[in-house]
Amino acid sequence: MTSHILVIDDDPVQRRLLTNMIERLGHVAHVADNGRSGLELLGRKGGIVNVILLDLLMPEMNGHGFLEALAERGVDTPVIVQTGQGGIETVVQAMQAGAFDFLVKPVSPERLSIAIGNALKMASRDGKVKTARRPRGGAVGFDDIVSASPAMIRVLDLARRAAQSNIPIVLEGESGVGKEMVARAIQAASDRANRPFVTVNCGAIPNNLVESILFGHEKGAFTGATEKHGGKFVDADGGTLFLDEIGDLPLEVQVKLLRAVQQGEIETIGARQPQKVDVRLISATNKDLITEVREGRFREDLYYRLNVFPITIPALRRRKEDIPVLVRAFVERFAAEQRLDQCPSVSSGAMALLTAYDWPGNIRQLENAIFRAVVLAGGNELTVKDFPQIAAQIPGYVMADRGGISWGEAGPERRVLAELSPAPRPEMAVPEKPRPREHMPEARLENAIASIDEGGNVRKLAEVEEELIRFALKFYRGQMSQVARKLGIGRSTLYRKLKDYGIDPDNPLREAA
Repeated sequence: MTSHILVIDDDPVQRRLLTNMIERLGHVAHVADNGRSGLELLGRKGGIVNVILLDLLMPEMNGHGFLEALAERGVDTPVIVQTGQGGIETVVQAMQAGAFDFLVKPVSPERLSIAIGNALKMASRDGKVKTARRPRGGAVGFDDIVSASPAMIRVLDLARRAAQSNIPIVLEGESGVGKEMVARAIQAASDRANRPFVTVNCGAIPNNLVESILFGHEKGAFTGATEKHGGKFVDADGGTLFLDEIGDLPLEVQVKLLRAVQQGEIETIGARQPQKVDVRLISATNKDLITEVREGRFREDLYYRLNVFPITIPALRRRKEDIPVLVRAFVERFAAEQRLDQCPSVSSGAMALLTAYDWPGNIRQLENAIFRAVVLAGGNELTVKDFPQIAAQIPGYVMADRGGISWGEAGPERRVLAELSPAPRPEMAVPEKPRPREHMPEARLENAIASIDEGGNVRKLAEVEEELIRFALKFYRGQMSQVARKLGIGRSTLYRKLKDYGIDPDNPLREAA
């Protein structure tokens, strides 16, 4: 179905590129060179515009002014903001002002297509709860994986390619990033789609039972073996076996696994002859297997057998573009599961809060937070007050006296996210009176870097530099381009210094080993 997309950007080259991409997607593009012209065009078109693609930095009326004008006029057309600055401050401001989604320049056609598609779905929603697309724990395809970030789109592209063969796959990534969901999608897109998909969490099985659970045992093979057990390889015969946390397998079991991978046969405990099996193996790990190999905890020959097609799934904090679409997908799903009459909306302040958080538990943690909020919500809109645990964990966020949330002095923004009325909207910055240093609490001094050591001597320049880099990484939440720019150095110099000082960009405050 053809839709009308309004592009507001002061750069004629960007307007032309975006127009071409929009037209290739089968939509009609309308263009304006600043916010004021965009408002005028929006008024003339009489409501035919379905989605607005908005640049933030423009003369005469910038993107933030345009968003404020839309709010004043009561226009609810979905707005996708685009910016060349991907810092969390920009994202938070845009989401606070009511943006539906955001794009970081340069925008790829795939990312733009997903953003527009999601916006059109939202615009066409009638407010009623739709049936959940799939039951929890049911079959999963690539279309069920909600994503908008370029990094995750590349992951899904690799996974689709891998699904066309029986090549062994290792999915790498932190706990909760969705490794099992990707594995199920690979199975569903392969020629084994209608065959068994068997999962084994290698880290959750006692060492003395791993071999029996994987390869099975005969009756009487050992004390307690009162009946024959086929094992997970036999259960998955003809289908896919997903070995989660493969790095936790004991070394003695790794030998048998190597034989199963190499020769396609298993040795059942107590059996006289090996048994042939046809299993597609997908492994997953949150460990660095190369390090495990070096330290003797994982067999090198097994590593090279399994790691034929590695796919690394980035942490949610590395793909914040996914948070808005994941939030909306989870809200719709849980609303359907709870049989709510109306699917709750998510306020701009709440979306800004959720986008600002780093989600150490990744998608699993986000899903649980949304589930709790939907179950306990008292109205038809989720606000910042429905996520108190998340607000409490963000550096710089403080609970306001009247139940809202605001940025503290140490936060990257000093913008209030308080929602104090039935129709909440972000307030302006709340200034605070400066207090003498000796009366300031320790929390306010945590960003101070000492220039004198405990002995009263001036600290070495390298020590101060290392501490400043660690602080900048934490302050700008690992956004390497922004960290380098704010420190006044190039990215290559920043990476070299990280290596020299042994700083982990994902955990900058951890002391170097």
